[in-house]
Amino acid sequence: MTAEALPAELRRAIVQLARTPRLLVASDYDGTLAPIVSDPEQARPLPESVNALRSLASLHETTSAVISGRALRDLATLSRLPGEVHLVGSHGSEFDVGFVHALDANAKALLRRIETDLEEIVDGQEGVHLEVKPASIAVHVRRAASEAIGAAVLDAVRSGPCTWEGVQVTEGKAVIELAVVETNKGHALDILRHQVGATAAIFLGDDVTDEKAFERLHGPDLGIRVGAGESLAQHYVADPADVATVLAFLLEERRAWLHGDQAVPIERLTMLANERSVALVTPDAKVNWLCHPEPDSAAIFADLLGGPAAGHFSIKPEHGSLPLGQRYLPGTMIVETRWSRLLVSDYLEHDLASHRTDLVRRISGSTNAVITFAPRPEFGQVPVRLLRERDGLRIVGTSDPMVLRSPGVDWEITSDGVQETARAVVRPREGAPVLLELRCGTDDISEHAQPESVRRDRAAGYWADWAAGLRLPTVQTDLVLRSALTLRGLVHKDSGSIMAAATTSLPEELGGVRNWDYRYCWLRDGAMTAAALVSVGSYAEADGFLVWLHGVLETIPGPERLHPLYTLHGTQLGAEAVIESLPGYAGSRPVRVGNLANQQVQLDVFGPVVDLVVQLATARGALSDADWAMVQAMAEAVSRRWHEPDHGIWEERHAPRHHVYSKVMCWLTIDRAIKLGEQFGRELDPSWVPLRDTISNDVLKNGWNDEVQSFTTAYDGDDLDAASLFVGLSGLIDPADERFQSTVTAIEAELRSGSTVYRYHRDDGLPGDEGGFHLCAAWMIESYLLTGRRTEAEELFAQMVDAAGPTGLLPEEYDPVAERSLGNHPQAYSHLGLIRCAQLLSQ
Repeated sequence: MTAEALPAELRRAIVQLARTPRLLVASDYDGTLAPIVSDPEQARPLPESVNALRSLASLHETTSAVISGRALRDLATLSRLPGEVHLVGSHGSEFDVGFVHALDANAKALLRRIETDLEEIVDGQEGVHLEVKPASIAVHVRRAASEAIGAAVLDAVRSGPCTWEGVQVTEGKAVIELAVVETNKGHALDILRHQVGATAAIFLGDDVTDEKAFERLHGPDLGIRVGAGESLAQHYVADPADVATVLAFLLEERRAWLHGDQAVPIERLTMLANERSVALVTPDAKVNWLCHPEPDSAAIFADLLGGPAAGHFSIKPEHGSLPLGQRYLPGTMIVETRWSRLLVSDYLEHDLASHRTDLVRRISGSTNAVITFAPRPEFGQVPVRLLRERDGLRIVGTSDPMVLRSPGVDWEITSDGVQETARAVVRPREGAPVLLELRCGTDDISEHAQPESVRRDRAAGYWADWAAGLRLPTVQTDLVLRSALTLRGLVHKDSGSIMAAATTSLPEELGGVRNWDYRYCWLRDGAMTAAALVSVGSYAEADGFLVWLHGVLETIPGPERLHPLYTLHGTQLGAEAVIESLPGYAGSRPVRVGNLANQQVQLDVFGPVVDLVVQLATARGALSDADWAMVQAMAEAVSRRWHEPDHGIWEERHAPRHHVYSKVMCWLTIDRAIKLGEQFGRELDPSWVPLRDTISNDVLKNGWNDEVQSFTTAYDGDDLDAASLFVGLSGLIDPADERFQSTVTAIEAELRSGSTVYRYHRDDGLPGDEGGFHLCAAWMIESYLLTGRRTEAEELFAQMVDAAGPTGLLPEEYDPVAERSLGNHPQAYSHLGLIRCAQLLSQ
């Protein structure tokens, strides 16, 4: 029997169950895993069921168990189930390792008394036998010489020992079991559920004793009865062969949900942007990430983190073939995905006055295309309905209105019992492309006032005009342009803030827990991004960011109370939360929303802000009063707090330390404030010069470690950190100083691995590993250049360039062992680092 032969309602229920965070799979043995046979000692489980249970048990957050009336030792011997599957015998009175119940003296005495009495009852009754277990005794009459003998024995047991105080009675098919501890399969199921913290359970059984387990199922749980008969179970299957099919289907769905269905390599994802929204497109034209109403809001399409069930918008040829390629239209954020006779063009409309998110998808060519539209608002946690309209679909059930305009498309709508999905087959004609317009934030499905070609030209022209005004280096000019466009795409024009990355929870280790939400505005990242754009000749982003930061400063008592990050609109983040319903990219859980780092102390954040003002003022040849006030505020913050320990640039979640990088950035804040004031004739605070010297002396005294011949991570240890390169990169010491040269060598030896550079190798309190950071590689390249090692700089830069995806985007990290990218994508750090290196290598 194949999964398709299972009832549709049962398949839908299994699909939903497979997506629970922590799953318990439990089953009866006889009549469920093993067919009923005349000789109970020959009841062997079907191999397909055994294999499925073992495979389920090997999955993350998944537990398999068998709850049987047989004695535990007999169950283990007969079933030969692997050790990964928990065994529970005697209807729940015997648990395997980790679930052992010991009998007290009274229970042992009662058990001996029951055994004595039952031996008298069955004495001389042909075919009737007792099964003595550690905490119970079962009377079996299935093989009695006649039905009358069996019935008489059972009646004698019912009127005798079954009536005694302290005896727990369980009746099954041709068996009565008397136990001296609380015992039933429902109780056993509860114990298992509590032990593993299951968020949902499935139980399969065929006997009257299994009703106790079905009785305990609730909420998202699933009960399946094997065979006919009245039952509390919601679903029925015919026999143990069907049980094997159910378990195999559950395994398939659970594995796909946990591990991602062929997760697209992170660097191959391409970003759409319009300075209000961002979306990601896979190499085969699936929109697998889009949040609304803001990029740091909940996702409408979260296939990136949860597979197709979490929402996607896909277009592909009806008769499948791999795409020939994907590219940005030069100098724009319009993406084209091409097959031999099909072209899909994607962009976010650049009409910021509309205050909504419009995703436009244009299908042209000469072959049939299949469209699948599966919106799943709130990370798939809100059920939606799709209503056909004359010119498209209306999405019902969302807090914000949403429509898909698709004139001429004939949609087929299906449901999995919770969510609805629309599918259509279309054939574009010469000069008549198929247009799909997803409009989020409006219920207007009518024809747009402007033709699509005009809107596409406007979107292309906006980016191309901006790009045409940039000053680009001669090294890797096209890639630098794409990096600049990517940084501009991470700018949130409505507020002036700048995202650190477009995504949340893309892993720093596949299958690991280092999955963070970077869709917010960090002071450090935002300032560094704006400074990179200033360096290529675009100043508006810096102006917007500084205005945004002024607004944030107005909400706090003093600049020293700045948090490291804020929402895109400058408010404090809520608590960090986990989306339990999503399995994560390639099974990397948890999926997080929010970021606990907003409560940390990070004293380095003031330096990049002042450095941004310096670059902006220098580029313009003028320093505004507002920007000078910002510099004064940052210097004031440093003067009040520079001497404190902090959590550092990497936001480690343990006790604060006196980080060398943070101290250097405090020094840089004061140093750049002094130089800026002198450059533009501003009055300096008389405390700044002595404070600069004090911080410098503190770093040189406490940050250098003679034993490792390097500046270290922090004052209290000998571990190394790539960020400590800023002792020389900032100018706190001359790059020609032997201490900086030695630091570069030490960090290279400790933290560089081939084509990348790790942040550090110390224990940061989190399990697992991570990749090397592109930003750290960029710092190493600059350090090589400052120390006269140009060849090494060029080689490492070439390797960094090779790590970029086919459309020129870089995520946060690179794993040199597995040779794959990691971390959130695209990451501002990576692109601003690439721009800086290309500029330096062009000099």
